[in-house]
This record gives sequence, structure tokens and C-alpha cells, in this order.
Amino acid sequence: MTEQLPFDGLKVADFSWVGVGPITAKYLADHGATVVRVETEGRPDILRIAGPFKDGVPGPNRSHFYGDFNASKYGLTLDLKNQAGLDVACRLIEWADVYIESFTAGTMSALGIGYERARELNPDILMVSTCLMGQTGSARSFAGYGFHAGAIAGYYEITGWPDLPPDGPWTAYTDTVSPRFIAALVMAALDHRRRTGRGQHIDAAQMEMGLQFLAPQIIDYNASGRLVSRNGNRSDTAAPHGAYPCAGDDQWCAIAVDTEQQWDGLRRAMGDPAWAGDDRFQAVAGRLAHHGKIDEHLKQWTSDKTAQEVMQLLQAHGVPSGVVQRSSDLLQDPQLAHRNLYHYLDHPEMGNIPYTGHQFRIQGYDSGPRSPAPLLGQHNEFVLKELLGMTDEDMIEAVIAGAIA
Repeated sequence: MTEQLPFDGLKVADFSWVGVGPITAKYLADHGATVVRVETEGRPDILRIAGPFKDGVPGPNRSHFYGDFNASKYGLTLDLKNQAGLDVACRLIEWADVYIESFTAGTMSALGIGYERARELNPDILMVSTCLMGQTGSARSFAGYGFHAGAIAGYYEITGWPDLPPDGPWTAYTDTVSPRFIAALVMAALDHRRRTGRGQHIDAAQMEMGLQFLAPQIIDYNASGRLVSRNGNRSDTAAPHGAYPCAGDDQWCAIAVDTEQQWDGLRRAMGDPAWAGDDRFQAVAGRLAHHGKIDEHLKQWTSDKTAQEVMQLLQAHGVPSGVVQRSSDLLQDPQLAHRNLYHYLDHPEMGNIPYTGHQFRIQGYDSGPRSPAPLLGQHNEFVLKELLGMTDEDMIEAVIAGAIA
């Protein structure tokens, strides 16, 4: 019996690009939605020309940066600056339940397929517009990527080392956190439409979504006036707390001691050395005050052991710890393999390659990914004919008119 997927029957027109929109649409596709990813050969998604490329060979269909964000989708190429291309786009919006775009505020309206037009074509359409600063206000036209939204939200001021310039969290931060909010918003809006019959336009500002993870710092400032700044890997409430060098080339283990029980466990794991019995280290306030001294001792203890040895020994004594892993380590991680996080799928050009799944499991079905990322324009005929109901003559006329490009 075929498994019933939660988004079976849901139709999504994905006009977005780069990170936030494509990741959101992939989430829906992985859980059963039919998603059509719209691109153009004239200006393909910039991730198609960003590495890593399979076998180090560049090409628009060889980037797994693009691939991991666009699995489980159909690919359609349209020239939205061509009237015939816009006509096909309107057909796609009429077909869809959800319409996602991620360009600078006003771009889709300028093209003639903004929310008002989408609602004319499809009165109960659910449209998602996501950009850095939102669809309204004086900063609405500010264009950029998740790096910029992360900086404006305040992440760069608090990430890095106190004696160095702001460093920021690794990767385009709001690109990775915003899709989790938007997917939940879409599900809530779909439930609202099911109950009321009404669609809506979701205005998802990436900077505002990123702010949610700074709530403790914002509350602290409002309550005490304290400004948080860069503090490396240190914590305000736990000590020791950091990443410590281990045997091998650039190998590290992260250790975080949050409670007195964990401090006792750390001492036992190290063989209760004399230095750890210093009265100054018995309470967290003292350990915070003398963090540097503790770090020096910890580094000496960890440096002749592998990161795995340190992690396993500390965890056996109840101390939170973990190997600092690279992407190559993650691909071989036994726990992730047990959880079936990576799905190997056969891509037409890259061959059998891993796609990232989801960090949760729901009993009764496999969440996907379900198919490899599409080649540029791979499913043009299928989408136009099978999904949009265009005849052979309609498709030929669209091609001649320059719609498919």
C-alpha cells in the first residue's frame, strides 16, 4: 500500500531562489507536495554556479549546494520578462495552492504577478513573500543575502572574539533559520484556509525571523540595559565552556559544564587532578572568574587524546561534550546513518549522491527527499503538459514566443 504523505495533493509554485524560499518549498516537497521550481536560463539560481561541484567540475547542473535545497521538485524554465513566459507563470499560479517568491519587495508586482494579480487568478491562493526586511517600510528595498540580515539583526556584534572584529555565525544565518518559521506559517495558513476558505499573503521578513533567536539578549537589555558583545566560546552562566584541542591535525572537542554535578563528573573523568581541587573552582562564579586558568589545564588534558576519546570519556561521566565535526565527518557519522538522515539518489548528471533529510522522524511514512534536484529545465514538457494541461500546440507556441528560456 502506498504511504499517505501529509502534503499529498498540495501544489506549490516555487518562484524563489538561493536559500529561504527553496528550502521552504523543499520541506513541503519532501513531505509529499508537488512543487514546481521556476528558473530561467538567462539568470539561473546563483547556487547553480556555486560549489561544491561534483568531482570538482563546474556546471549549472553539478552544484550540490543548489541540489540539497531543491530535491523532490520539478524544474521549469520561464522567461518572466517575456509576455508568453508571464502567461505560463499565470497558468502556474492558477494551478497552485501555494505561491512562494523571495525577491526584493515589489519585484513580482512590477512583473505583473504580485499578490493582487495572483488573487485575481486564484482567489484562495496562499502567497509567501520573503525578503530581508519585509514588504513594507523604509528598508523594504534593501537587497542582499542572509549574511546581511544576520548582521542587521545583531548576530555579528555578538559572534566572534572580544579582541577581533565581528565575525558572525557561520553561513548566511537567516537563510537557514527562516525556512523553519515559514514552513510552520504555511501549515497554519493552510489550516486557516481549510476552515475558512480564505487564502492570504504572508510577508516574511528574514531579519525579524532571525531576531527570535536573540530573545534572551534582547530581554536582558530591556531589563538591565546590559549590551552583549563578543565572548568567543565562553558562556555567561557555565564554565568551563569551549572547544578544546585534541590529538591530530586541527581536531577539537566541545565541552560545556552547566552544573556542579557536571563539574564533579569532569574532575572524575580527568582522574581528579590536584589543580581541579582549587577552592576557587568549586562554584560556578569562581570558575567563570578563572576560566582562562581552567582552559589551560583542560587543553593539556585533551591535547594527547583523540576528540572521540575525550567525548566518550566525558559523556560516560555525564559531562556534555561533542566532537567538532566537519561535513565529511557528518556524512560518516554512525548516529546519522542509523537515523537515515542522508538519502542517496541518482542524479542525471552527478550520479548517486547524498541528499540531506530531516532531523525528525514521524511514524508511518518516510519524509524524503524523494527525487534528486532537477536539471535546469528538466521537466518543462511534463509541467506544461501534465500539470498545466497545455496542448502540444500551446507548448510549441510558447517556445516560439520565447517563454521557455
